[in-house]
Amino acid sequence: MAHLVPLVFVALWSTGFIGSKAGLPYIEPLTFLVVRFAIATPLFVAWSLAVKAPWPRGRQALHVAVVGAALHGVYLGGVFVSISWGLPAGLSALIVGMQPLLTAAIIRALGEDVTPRQWLGLGLGFVGVGAVLWEKLGFEGIPLVAVWPSVIGLFGITFGTLYQQRFCRNVNLATGGVIQYAAATLVLVGPMFAFETRAIDWTPQLFGALAWLILVLSMGAISLLMLLARRGAAAQTASLFYLVPPTTALMAWVLFGEVLGFLALAGMALTAFGVYLVRKS
Repeated sequence: MAHLVPLVFVALWSTGFIGSKAGLPYIEPLTFLVVRFAIATPLFVAWSLAVKAPWPRGRQALHVAVVGAALHGVYLGGVFVSISWGLPAGLSALIVGMQPLLTAAIIRALGEDVTPRQWLGLGLGFVGVGAVLWEKLGFEGIPLVAVWPSVIGLFGITFGTLYQQRFCRNVNLATGGVIQYAAATLVLVGPMFAFETRAIDWTPQLFGALAWLILVLSMGAISLLMLLARRGAAAQTASLFYLVPPTTALMAWVLFGEVLGFLALAGMALTAFGVYLVRKS
């Protein structure tokens, strides 16, 4: 079962793009995230009470809040704002897809060993992700200002996962989720009121997207990410994010009929091989 956790995580995390694509036509990006987190928080409270989970206290609770603000608030907020400002989703995914390389560079500077084989795997994985997304990047007419939120999101998810691994390894997933989503809501609620109208078109599609993103992403995939960060090395955990764009592309092919060319298929194979090199014991 332990060997299946990374595969399940990649499959669940990859559905985030599908759920977002279904819901964003009916709600603004930061409002979407605040509503999602505001619903997820009491669900995690109910989970915590049901299993009588221990609560982080003092400095430990502050560490968990930092992870939530970075991982959910800064990362997701940055990506959603970039896309709403005109950045193609493929290019945003490529920017955030640099996370494994950035993670490896940081942990190398901090003293964690990254072998030459792992560096090779990280490089091949990034090239493979670029190949998968190349036909969808659409560089023409992109406002430069739309790039920076995704860059900020890249640093948010990198910092959040490293911080989680360093300070929050033993935090309970249920009570930790309460603090994380409450912190992310506080981070985004100010910009939401400042820059958005907060108009919502409550369609069945939006309800379905919210339900999926809350139950499958916020409660399922994020909990698996926290579990992986506890049990694996930082470079190994980060390398899994290389598998997300190819998996999302496959889902988009099945659900929306988006074409997969030879370059994309070759990129998927190269990405999988790169991740294998990083995670090979």
